[in-house]
Amino acid sequence: MADPVNTQLAYDLLIKGGKVVDPSQGLSGIMDVAMTAGKVAAIQPEIPAVNARETLDATGMIVTPGLIDLHVHAYWGVSCYGMEPDIGNISRGVTTAVDAGSAGARTFPGFRRYVMERADTRLYALINISSMGMIAPHIREVDDMRWLDVKEAVRCALDNRDLIIGVKCRPSNTRVIHDDIEIMKRTTDVAEGIGGFVMVHVKTTTHSLDVLTAMLRPGDVVTHAFHGAVEGGILDKDGKVIEGLRADQKRGVIFDVGHGSGSFSFAVAQKALEQGFDIGNISSDLWNDNFDKKVFDQVTTLSKFLNMGMTLEQVVSRSTDITARIMKMKGRIGTLRPGAEGDASILAMDEGDFTFHDSGNKVLKGTKKLRHAKTVKGGKVYRPWLKPTG
Repeated sequence: MADPVNTQLAYDLLIKGGKVVDPSQGLSGIMDVAMTAGKVAAIQPEIPAVNARETLDATGMIVTPGLIDLHVHAYWGVSCYGMEPDIGNISRGVTTAVDAGSAGARTFPGFRRYVMERADTRLYALINISSMGMIAPHIREVDDMRWLDVKEAVRCALDNRDLIIGVKCRPSNTRVIHDDIEIMKRTTDVAEGIGGFVMVHVKTTTHSLDVLTAMLRPGDVVTHAFHGAVEGGILDKDGKVIEGLRADQKRGVIFDVGHGSGSFSFAVAQKALEQGFDIGNISSDLWNDNFDKKVFDQVTTLSKFLNMGMTLEQVVSRSTDITARIMKMKGRIGTLRPGAEGDASILAMDEGDFTFHDSGNKVLKGTKKLRHAKTVKGGKVYRPWLKPTG
């Protein structure tokens, strides 16, 4: 007969012996992390294993707060960009992800019911300013301004405020000439109406980037900021960061990576870093066409910046505490502070000769690469094969 379970144990899960990197607390060293009732319960140099129901040995590993990806596309089956959220997120160390505008007011209810509420990944969303959302690459959601209904977007977002945290727009003139100023105005009106932030997709816009970013507020996000297109980027024709963008960054506008299949350049990011222009946040723009090439996942995206000279602590902060602050969830996620959500990413740091690619197939040679080992969400080791069925 098996011994009875000791219900008096202090902790449900103990992550033991790993190098904890938690920029929110300025921690970078060997620590033990304990979880109870889905929350972080303790973080100390030594916590006896006998005090926990389950111990996860993280010796030789890096333990970070659960990684957050601010830009993914997860509306599988409706959006042309959507992929199953758990394949590329929680299964790869991302406990919380933000869908960046796949759904608009007319398509969000299905996204909520059939994807967000069923995913193991903790999903939030930016509602698209266009009521249709991102349906097909040959049908731009802003080609017909009648879709950009501010009242409808605000109503939908307020009805789903527990999951919708901001609004996304793509004022690109790739196929038709857009009134990008009006698109930005309507997007900001929605953000004001719901108390959320704006994320704007930039590249090949009618007006220069500094004209559009001047319309943004502190805490708003420019995604794809480090793309390599000839026009519409952060660099002028001489390769210098545009002064107006420096001013925007100083007043609190976030310049996010949003890697994607065609929106990140090693050369542009490197020039920005050399000129003291901050990589404000690191996100993958993971979708169904880059999961097996170029992007792969958020951990690979972070590895690229390690090999561009950023420290491990700087890279982790731009996918944890900084990202949580953008989402207005500081202290709840993106930290291992006691009382926060019991999320952690267990990573290995591999050393060797590695080749990374940006969106334009330029190559970066590197000597270190982060590799996902385990994910902990809500105080439990993620084991999808043990999910209950029926």
